[in-house]
Amino acid sequence: MGLTTEEQILIEQRITNGAKSAAAAYLLWFFVGWAGAHRFYLGRPGTAVTMLLLNVVGWLTLVFFIGFLFLAIFGIWWLVDLFLISGMIEAQKNELRTSLTQQALVGQTK
Repeated sequence: MGLTTEEQILIEQRITNGAKSAAAAYLLWFFVGWAGAHRFYLGRPGTAVTMLLLNVVGWLTLVFFIGFLFLAIFGIWWLVDLFLISGMIEAQKNELRTSLTQQALVGQTK
């Protein structure tokens, strides 16, 4: 048994209301991306901490020249994230959609 149109509309409404804002994610990326803030916001704390550590360790070891490597890795990652943010938001929406659809289908069998 599938979902009714009304149930599908309600699910899409909840996804729209619960989704992360692309504008907020891009603003965080631009202004505090050095701290991985956009990744914290998008629910990816592990990679956010990694970005933060790369940046901090890079600056602390800059005098030993190895810091340039850390900062280069961070910089490339930060730029790549510019293109990944929209995909992260879509992935989150799809996970929420799947979860809500499963809940609705389980609710129908009861």
